[in-house]
Amino acid sequence: MTELITFMFVAGYLLIIFEHKLNIDKAVSAMITGISCWVVIGIHQLTPEAIDHANEGLLHAMGEISAILFFLIGAMTIVELIDLHHGFDVVSQWIRTRKKFILLAIISLLAFFFSAVLDNLTTTIVMISLVRKIIHHNEDRLWFASFIVIAANAGGAWSPIGDVTTTMLWIGHKVSTLKLIEELFIPSVLCIAVPLVITSRMPRFWGSYKEETPQPSKTHASSLFYLWAGVGLLVSVPVFKALTHLPPFMGMLGAMSVFWLISEIDHPFKFPETRESPRPTVRHALSRIEIPSILFFLGILLAISALQTIGQLGHLGQFLQDHIANPVLISFVLGLLSAVIDNVPLVAGAMGMYPLPLDDPFWLQIAYAAGTGGSILIIGSAAGVAAMGLEKIQYPWYFKKVSFLALLGYVAGWLYIYYIG
Repeated sequence: MTELITFMFVAGYLLIIFEHKLNIDKAVSAMITGISCWVVIGIHQLTPEAIDHANEGLLHAMGEISAILFFLIGAMTIVELIDLHHGFDVVSQWIRTRKKFILLAIISLLAFFFSAVLDNLTTTIVMISLVRKIIHHNEDRLWFASFIVIAANAGGAWSPIGDVTTTMLWIGHKVSTLKLIEELFIPSVLCIAVPLVITSRMPRFWGSYKEETPQPSKTHASSLFYLWAGVGLLVSVPVFKALTHLPPFMGMLGAMSVFWLISEIDHPFKFPETRESPRPTVRHALSRIEIPSILFFLGILLAISALQTIGQLGHLGQFLQDHIANPVLISFVLGLLSAVIDNVPLVAGAMGMYPLPLDDPFWLQIAYAAGTGGSILIIGSAAGVAAMGLEKIQYPWYFKKVSFLALLGYVAGWLYIYYIG
């Protein structure tokens, strides 16, 4: 049974890695892998006691997984409702400069801090949409999109709600909010600051844009309210957890409910509805959530929980301890691997391998490494894949122009953690 489940997991993982070459959605591969692993466990239970134990393990795993998924659904709904009310269009009104490097720095700074609240994937989509309104030169937009990816991944690493992996560690009681911010904020800043400093010396970013910057369209009076209300509710979730000691998903669902109530009181039906411009209701926001991503997380976490149930993660952890004794080196390598392999299963696997206490340095190192290491390659993070699709960034172009800058930023932050943090 152990060998079969391990084989199925590896096969499913390969299908996920080569998603684009095989034209098979990674959500399909993850769901089939996760369910199949548990089916094998169920079939091999030969006694009533073993069956009960397996079912209890599955229900326990589903409880932990559901906490993550409902948290993500709540956060995605709030972000989509902000977007439906054109809250993010307000941001474009804050940008006035035409200096190339200054504009790059401002966009990166906005992506860095937005990602800490909105998550790196949503931030990337929002910021690239904003850049399209300002930058018209194609190659320049590729550079801007690439730096948005680096900044969004860096910004998500120091916030418990900024990246799926940090959210998993936070919900799994591996890291606390204050410790995460205290230990990882400066390394995350270095992760984007180092590439920016190097880029400031490139002639491409000297001077100003000659073409006229289009004036941002006038936004509805409620747009600014929905932007700040949504961001405020997202930020309140860690405070809710600290005050009530309830799981974070309760705070996120509560925040979503309050935002939903606000939108109902605001009489959304006063907005005229057309096919191109539907009413900005929560029902419509829910329809815009990326459900395949939710199902991908469900499938991969089910598969990881199956490996944990049969003891494979414990054996792997012991193997790494025996052959790479230094946990700092282990987390550094996992960060590099996240540039090639999806960081969700990497972090989920690490959580199952090491029974370490809350705020152990290893978990903080994992949070940084998994969050920022994906920037080294364009395919290494959800933010990178989104940018790749939106701006048609070619893998060879990113590897040649940006990967080394992202690697230097990753190493700079890592050195700070290792020697100073």
